[in-house]
Parts: sequence; structure tokens; C-alpha cells
Amino acid sequence: MNGDPGHFGPNSMMWKVNKEITVLFGGARALLMHAAHPLIAAGARQTSFYQRDPWKRLIRTLSLQNSVTFGTIEEANDSATRINKLHEVINGEDEVTGGYYDALDHEQLLWVHACLQLSSIYFYEKTVKKLSDEEKNKYHIENMLSAKLVLVDVEKMPKTHEELKNWVINKSKDNDYLLLTDVAKDVQDIISGGPVPKHIKPIWPFISFTAFNTLPDEFKKIYGVETTKFKSLVLRFNLFLLKSTRPLLPPFFRLIPPARWARQRLSKYPDLKFSDKSKI
Repeated sequence: MNGDPGHFGPNSMMWKVNKEITVLFGGARALLMHAAHPLIAAGARQTSFYQRDPWKRLIRTLSLQNSVTFGTIEEANDSATRINKLHEVINGEDEVTGGYYDALDHEQLLWVHACLQLSSIYFYEKTVKKLSDEEKNKYHIENMLSAKLVLVDVEKMPKTHEELKNWVINKSKDNDYLLLTDVAKDVQDIISGGPVPKHIKPIWPFISFTAFNTLPDEFKKIYGVETTKFKSLVLRFNLFLLKSTRPLLPPFFRLIPPARWARQRLSKYPDLKFSDKSKI
């Protein structure tokens, strides 16, 4: 091993799960879950993410996850520091609920972290293979380092993946914990289909369909997603098709670029940075 393996390395559950392209589909699902929380939405409203660049939040969230997972320790720490500095000024009174939002608040940070973790694990299991409880808990423990880097108080976090999942579900059942705000409607419109970057436009209808139809029930209610036998059948068939064809695809079509770059850094180019794609 030549280069810096980063915080986790190739034998970690973080690499195993997050390297898969289909796990990125969970990013759209996680974004819907984030936006359904009115205080998370309030922070997004303050920064005008969805008015100026509707893809910025999704790209930023996924970029942070990829940098922390596959980057060098320096790259991972620098990415987290940049996000933390941005979060320092995102706070105030929510104009919709009157509640106080703060991008450095533990529960709000944990909500963002949890929704992405649950969505990543969900799509890995549906498109790659089932994970044991031990594997999911190992991922959870490793991912606590990611949470710590963005200032989540890990001492207050649920101790297992299942406990984290139950925390999200139980919170979502609280009265008025989830709300279809203007920001949530904007995100709903974005995920529904537009404007979509050209390079993902051909597959976006599938990503959009799976993002909405794999949401937990409380979130489906917020977004008005109706569950029907036909949609459930289509969803199961498409996820089965992805899982069945995945082993036949070369790594270029299965693995995200940061995972491939990280492998190259460890085997051939120890000084390789995420921004240096010429050697790949």
C-alpha cells in the first residue's frame, strides 16, 4: 500500500458500501428526508440553495461523504472544516414554525447524517446484497467518525444502525416534526424531474421513482406519494434488475470515481488527489 488510505481504507465497510454507484441513488432519497424537516429546510432557505443552484445541496452532501470516505486524511478533514465553517453562520428563527434552526445543532446535524446513512444502506441492500446486522453496525461505528468530523456529538448518537433507524422513524411520527414547507416543495419538484444535469438525465426518471417510492411511510404522507400494487411491483422489478446485472458490469460502471481514484492512490499513484483525474 503506497498512498494514504484515509480515515477508513479498502477493508472498511465505508469503502464497501459507499463505492457503489447505485448507493448514490440514496442521495436523492436522503435529500427528500432532509427537506421534510422544517428546521433543516429553514437553513437551506437562508442560504437560498434551491433558488440559486438546485443541485448544490445534493452535490455538496455526496461530495462530503465521498471525500471523507475515499480521500486522504488531509482531504477529508479539509472538506469537513469547510462545511463546518459554512454551518457557523446558518442559524435563526424559522419563519414557518417559529422554531430556532442552527446548522450546528446536534439533533439537526444528526438528522442529516442519519437520513444519508439509512438511505445508503437501504440502496446497497436493494441493489448489491443483504448486509448482516454485524456489518451494518460496523458501518454505523465507522460512520460515527464522519459524524464527528462535522461536529455531531457522537456520545449522544444511537449506538447501533437499528437504533439510528428507529430514532428517525420515531421522530418522524411526532406531531409536526415533518412538514411540507416551500423548501420541501422545491426539493420535491427537483427530484421529480427538473432541471436535471444532462449527464444523468437518461437515468433520472428511475432515480426519481425509487427516491420517492422507497421513502418511509411518514415521509410519503408529507410528499403525497401514493403506494399502489403496480408501483410496488415496478419498484421491486427495477431494483431486482439492478442487483442482477451489477455483477456483469465492469468496475467503471459499478464504482464511483472517488473510489477508483482512491484505489489508484493506494496501488500506483500515492500523491493522487481527487482533482487529478488525468492518471485514471
